[in-house]
Amino acid sequence: MVGYHTPVLLEEVLHYIEPKNKRLIVDGTLGDGGHTQAMLDAGPTLRVLGIDRDTEALERARQRLATYKERVILVHGSFSEVKSILARQNERAMDGILLDFGVSSRQLDVAERGFSFRFDGPLDMRMDRSQEGPTAADLLETLSDFELEQIFRKYGEEKRPRQLVRLIRKAQGSHPIKTTFELSQILSSAAKPSRKPRIHPATKAFQALRIAVNRELDHIQKALEDAIDCLAPGGRMVVISFHSLEDRIVKDFFRTEAKGCICPPKAPVCVCGRKSRLKVLTRRVVKPSTLEVERNPRASSAKLRAAERIHD
Repeated sequence: MVGYHTPVLLEEVLHYIEPKNKRLIVDGTLGDGGHTQAMLDAGPTLRVLGIDRDTEALERARQRLATYKERVILVHGSFSEVKSILARQNERAMDGILLDFGVSSRQLDVAERGFSFRFDGPLDMRMDRSQEGPTAADLLETLSDFELEQIFRKYGEEKRPRQLVRLIRKAQGSHPIKTTFELSQILSSAAKPSRKPRIHPATKAFQALRIAVNRELDHIQKALEDAIDCLAPGGRMVVISFHSLEDRIVKDFFRTEAKGCICPPKAPVCVCGRKSRLKVLTRRVVKPSTLEVERNPRASSAKLRAAERIHD
C-alpha cells in the first residue's frame, strides 16, 4: 500500500478555495494529490489541473486520482508556467488556484533526493531531476565565496554565513563535498558547543541551498503574477508558505494588488492607472490548529493566505 504525504491545512484550503460549483481549479503544487482529491470530492462538477515539477510525485498522484478519470489533468511542469500550461490546455481562465510551497514528506524522507540531513545521500536537492541543472553539490563547487554567503544569508537567514563558507572551503581543500551527511557534519561544527540549538545547525543552510538550486522565490513571484492574470472574476487564490521569505512575497503581492493605485499619497489625482485586482480574504495569516500539528508536526510552520479576484 502506498503511503501518501499528508496535505496541510486541508479544511482551511477547502473553505477558502470553495470547490463546490467551480469549473476548473489549478493545483500548482500537486504533490501526492491530497488537496486535489479533497477538492474533487467537494466539487462534483469540478475539474482540476494538477502541475508538479517532480515526475515521481506526478506518477503517485496519477495512481491515487485514477478513479476521477477525465476530471483530472496532470502536467509535468512548474507552477510558474501556469499561464502557458493553461493555454496549451485551451483554457482561458481558471476559477481558483492552490499553491503549496512545502517540500513533501516523501521528498524529505528519500535519501537519494538529497533534501534532508537526516539521511545520507547525494547532495542533489533538485525538485525536477528530469532536467539538467546544477545540484547543491555543484553550487558548492562553482559559486564564489561571496555568492555562497549571499545564499546562506538571504535564503537561510543565517547569522554567520561567512563562517559556514570558510568551513566548507576548508573541507573542499581535501575533496569535493558530495553527500548530505558530509555537509551536515561540516555545518554542525559551526554550532556553539555551550548552547543546545533549537533546530539542527544544518537546517537553515540546507533550506538556503534548496531554494537556490530550484530558484524557488523567482518561481513564486512569477506564479503569483501569472495566476492573477488567469483568474476569472470571483476566482480564489490560496497560498501556503513555510518560511518568512515565501510568506513575505505573498503578503506583499496581495497587498499591492488589493491597493491598486501606487501614486504618492499627496498626488491630487491618480496618474498611475492601476486598479485593485484582488480582495484579501485572510486579514491575518491562517495557521494550523494545535490538533493538526500534533497529528502532523511538519505542518507547524505552514501559513495560509487567500485572496479573491475582482473585476478590473
